[in-house]
Amino acid sequence: MRQKDHFKNIIELNFAVLFVSTSGVLGKYIDLPVPLTIFLRSVIAGALLFLYGKSKGYKFKLASQDRISLWIGGAFLGAHWITYFYSLKLSNVAIAMLSLYTFPVMTALLEPIILKRKLLRIHILLGLIVLFGIYLIAPSTNMDNQYFSGICLGLLSAFFYSLRNILLKRNAENYNQTAIMFTQLAVVSVLLLPTIGYLNNSDVIDFLIPVVSLAVLTTAIGHTLFVSSLKKFSITSASLISSMQPVYGIILAFIFLSESPRLNTILGGLVIISTVIIESRRISRA
Repeated sequence: MRQKDHFKNIIELNFAVLFVSTSGVLGKYIDLPVPLTIFLRSVIAGALLFLYGKSKGYKFKLASQDRISLWIGGAFLGAHWITYFYSLKLSNVAIAMLSLYTFPVMTALLEPIILKRKLLRIHILLGLIVLFGIYLIAPSTNMDNQYFSGICLGLLSAFFYSLRNILLKRNAENYNQTAIMFTQLAVVSVLLLPTIGYLNNSDVIDFLIPVVSLAVLTTAIGHTLFVSSLKKFSITSASLISSMQPVYGIILAFIFLSESPRLNTILGGLVIISTVIIESRRISRA
């Protein structure tokens, strides 16, 4: 990868990460049933992407051999969002986002198995570093501790997100990112259609602006840009670089929610983010 192109791609990926990082503060703030929030997010973002794609003349038709993997990936995306938002409710933005960002570790270990690629020793090392960071932020191993429960759900969310990204990698090279994201949002919307029953008993109007912001900034813009980055980086590299998301998320939570992370959370976060620096320097020399 040429140095100039690498720098441009890194900047684009960081913009994607910045937009996606708004999910933490918005997910914590929106006081609606989690499945309903994800349903509304998917429907609004999906509609916007469809209209945008049509205006650009993009094709949304999928080859028959690609449909199953994209549909399954969509189901994993929905599971990732739901478990992540429950993690936010049980803990705070810092802990939920840092727990989620173990997904580069899982990706580094799962990608060679699923895509039949060589497992790099550096990725195993970086994975161990991230696990140490998680150890530092964990307040207790007692399941009665809601922060620990939030970490567990964050780790489960990371697992679902890793599987989704691995399945997506092959399709990302063959389709426009808008069409891919729309397809997966449609799957999430269909799966969560029963949550419409929550509408009558929920204060959707009170949280309409945050929900629309979640759909537009986080989903339609942020996730679509991230899908685009998979054409330029390996999944593991993109995942490790996007670990800047907790940094952005913690800053936003401090500004808008007055959440101040504890010292052990900061230390664990610094350990996790160190993997971003190492991986960024490694691929810049590739």
